[in-house]
Amino acid sequence: MADLSAFPVTARWPAQHPDRIQLYSAPTPNGVKVSIALEELGLPYEAHYIDIGKDETWGPEFLSLNPNGKIPSIIDPKGPDGAPLALFESGAILLYLAEKTGKLLPADAARRYETIQWVFFQMAAIGPMFGQLGFFHKFAGREIADKRPLERYRAESRRLVGVLDGRLKGRKWIMDNDYTIADISMLGWVRNLIGFYEARELVGFDDFPAVAEWLERGLARPAVQAGLEIPTRG
Repeated sequence: MADLSAFPVTARWPAQHPDRIQLYSAPTPNGVKVSIALEELGLPYEAHYIDIGKDETWGPEFLSLNPNGKIPSIIDPKGPDGAPLALFESGAILLYLAEKTGKLLPADAARRYETIQWVFFQMAAIGPMFGQLGFFHKFAGREIADKRPLERYRAESRRLVGVLDGRLKGRKWIMDNDYTIADISMLGWVRNLIGFYEARELVGFDDFPAVAEWLERGLARPAVQAGLEIPTRG
């Protein structure tokens, strides 16, 4: 049985199955990326709900695992060379899990890097922009009288949906017929944009049918449906 006692996070969230990948997360667009990937890959894991509303990410135990104080994070008890490996940042975790299993990432070098570029597109563009749009459209930011920030994030979010739509025209998935970590990285974010953030009309989502069809295909996958609710909210 793996010994994870060297990781302080396990004192706060004990591992009942220490031989499994330990997932520390919440069902947010960033969090569900890893839940979906784990479900798609069939890797055994144990999910621990991190309550963002109670600032649990800023406690010393979680910060010892992720100094950036954001979900998700993982500990793989069977990391490279058999030693436990802790990782934070969802894009890095997706890449690690894909390489660990040899799945969800093309073997061809050029297509592999093309896939990674779309994961980075999500991390550097879609995630930050959609998140800010949600703040100014649905959360506390909507009380701000000056609507220039909202307009800035609305316009940029619409542009990014257009970039994704252009990529998906004539394609089933971002990498043609290959469902990859690029798709997994974005499904939760696009779902939140038009659902939880209630920004469908704001960004003119219905102008981008290729994205809408891709989202429908993605949400129909059983692993995606399962991963969207993992970890179960406390």
